[in-house]
Amino acid sequence: MIAHLSGKLLFKSPTLSVIDCQGVGYEVMHSPFCAEKLESEKANLFIHTHVREDALQLFGFSNAEERILFRELLKVNGVGPKMALSIMSGMPYTELVLAIRSKDKTRLQKIPGIGKKIAERLAIELGDRFAEMPSLGLEAGTGIGPMPKDSELESVLLNLGYQRSEIQRVQKNIRTREEKYDDLSLEVLVRLSLRELTQGRPV
Repeated sequence: MIAHLSGKLLFKSPTLSVIDCQGVGYEVMHSPFCAEKLESEKANLFIHTHVREDALQLFGFSNAEERILFRELLKVNGVGPKMALSIMSGMPYTELVLAIRSKDKTRLQKIPGIGKKIAERLAIELGDRFAEMPSLGLEAGTGIGPMPKDSELESVLLNLGYQRSEIQRVQKNIRTREEKYDDLSLEVLVRLSLRELTQGRPV
């Protein structure tokens, strides 16, 4: 079973890439969030291998935590590999984990292709288990992953077409500059972020 691939990126799209590992090209499916992190010179992906009677499919992830999340999604009744990948493509990793942990069915239903039944299953079957899984990398006090408000802000700005790297840079600048950052509403943070993001850009 293939667990990890490291090699040169031959082809990349938002949902599929081909990685050359010592002369062998591996076709890997992944989320658009994972695609953003892939570099042409050296691609490193954790892999989940799915074997069917007629095919062997590889699903790629930026880190081990994302692969754990994917495998937990597969345990939900009615969720196969492609649906699990669609779920992970619907919102950033941190936001998705927090939505499941808080059993936020309304937010989960906003993921394209996820209806009420699947959203309810995700909340019921995974909500409590996720709250007890430090392996997901979001345990309190570790500093891993953004806080919920930061995650919401990032999601809004990503949907407006900004890159994650520039969003994180602006978030850091605003947090440093605004002493009462944690007390600011999401609406205010979006306005401040857009003001900084559009500086120097053509209107």
